Amino acid sequence: MDRIKGLSIGEDGRVLEWNEPLVEQDIHHRHISHLYALFPAGLISKDAENDLFEACKKTLEVKGDGGTGWSVAWKINFWARLRDGNRALKLMDGLLKYIDAEGTDDALDLVHFNRGGGTYPNLLDAHPPFQIDGNFGLLSGICEMLLQSDEEHIYLLPALPDAWAEGSVKGLAARGNVTVDMQWKNGTLTDYTIHGNLGGRTVIALR
Repeated sequence: MDRIKGLSIGEDGRVLEWNEPLVEQDIHHRHISHLYALFPAGLISKDAENDLFEACKKTLEVKGDGGTGWSVAWKINFWARLRDGNRALKLMDGLLKYIDAEGTDDALDLVHFNRGGGTYPNLLDAHPPFQIDGNFGLLSGICEMLLQSDEEHIYLLPALPDAWAEGSVKGLAARGNVTVDMQWKNGTLTDYTIHGNLGGRTVIALR
């Protein structure tokens, strides 16, 4: 493990995709696997004493919001981990834009969401024939916006967008066989119930 090169930040402030700063042939390419440490691995956090959290933001800003369904869904989860609910919601709106059966609806901005994206009338993620990981990833993103957990903490409403100022949810799963019910109003948590054993972890309301 000691011989494995860790993550590095380039001179432009982005997380390096490779061991050296190579020039991209397509800077907006939908693949963004080098942020795996942010999500789902959870190795990069706002509370960590390093610059990788901000470097992930810079990486996503430069990459842009385009991509097919699975890529956009992954970016929703990235922005949720970066605690930017409004940006995550913007991507959700794009992922849920209507696409007809042939994927030719002019309502979708195919330049912005290049190489596909959107949702068919049957609610399957659009990219011929469909991308089920876009559907699953969207649901994962919603859950990450409302609850995140690790070995020491359970974070409530870590990436709540302004548009979801009032709401409730039941049965959200946290690590360690714990589920959470909660309610919020005016963008602030008003009540929550923990089902299961916290095992010494701390519950932190971020809104």
